[in-house]
Amino acid sequence: MRPFSQLQVGFSARLAGLYAGIFIMGGIQLPFFPVWLKAKGLDPQMIGMVLAAPIVTRLIAVPLVARVADRREALRAAIVAASFLGTAGYIAVGLAEGAGAIMIAYALTSLALTPVMPLAETYALRGLAAHGRAYGPVRLWGSVAFILGTFIAGFAADTIATRQLIWLIAAACLVSALTALMLAPLAAGASTAAASPAPRKPLLRDPAFIAILAAASLIQASHAVYYGFSALQWRAAGLDGTAIAALWGLGVVAEIVLFAMSGRLPPLFRPIVLITIGAAGGALRWAAMALDPPALALPWLQLLHAASFGATHLGTLGFVSRYAPPGRGATAQGYLAIAVGMTSAAATSLSGWLYGSFGSGAYAAMALAAVAGGAFAQVAQRARGEAAL
Repeated sequence: MRPFSQLQVGFSARLAGLYAGIFIMGGIQLPFFPVWLKAKGLDPQMIGMVLAAPIVTRLIAVPLVARVADRREALRAAIVAASFLGTAGYIAVGLAEGAGAIMIAYALTSLALTPVMPLAETYALRGLAAHGRAYGPVRLWGSVAFILGTFIAGFAADTIATRQLIWLIAAACLVSALTALMLAPLAAGASTAAASPAPRKPLLRDPAFIAILAAASLIQASHAVYYGFSALQWRAAGLDGTAIAALWGLGVVAEIVLFAMSGRLPPLFRPIVLITIGAAGGALRWAAMALDPPALALPWLQLLHAASFGATHLGTLGFVSRYAPPGRGATAQGYLAIAVGMTSAAATSLSGWLYGSFGSGAYAAMALAAVAGGAFAQVAQRARGEAAL
């Protein structure tokens, strides 16, 4: 039998590979899927509708798959199956013609892929706790892969026909599925035992949990205009694919630095504090973007991604890992994924109209969403008390 330290390294390396596989696809898909949609003839409003299509599928797929995975201790099997189905889905998207067919194919793809991230986070939180490892230093490899994927896609966008970008996304999805195959099943009963007491009420009737869902959802949804239209806006301003990829990559580098440091943050940075930092960073970032800043200011604003996304993400997962009752980790992650997905889908759909009507002024609405998220974080703190958050 191998020593415990070797088992520990092996688990972390495989999990890092999973995050890398998931996020190399995200690094390609997030900035350049809207560019592909435009090349297929869709206008901004329709692009927003297509990007929002996963809202219904998320409501169906995530709670169903999460419950089954919790009850059957089948996290790995669910991740593998969903990843391969998602690969088939992106092939179908690439073969689809017309806005309606693309929306249907993308919705079906999302039906498979939307459970992958909450399942992966649950797998990570359980397994890393069992092996005594911190989340951030492992998760950062996903962010590194995101940068790699973004630069690959940026280079491809400058060298191949834009309509061929979808095949790059499908290939990256296949890579993600193959990394899922490398995961080891979790030991029976592995869990992230909460540092704080489990809530006395069911999760969906607990005010603190609901308030945290609202806070995380609004702050993450405030990225909708950025995710959906920054590449189009920066292209229109004269930046090429490589420059756009560099800007996206810079934001993720800032996120990586935060994740790498997360295991050494002082106790002051409780989950509620991190979420509040995320809200403040998002409000500042989007308020500045609404002013259509010059290109020289964009790298500095991209560094705020460490706060608007990174701190919010770490704070939310920290809360869920402490708060979810034993054996309900995937279910709690599922509720989080649904809340974030619904809010983000609504914001993405709205962002198409906002960007089409107001251009960079659409970011002002995103700043307001981040402020609202910060307010809900304070509600959660009052509802549950400082010690639990």
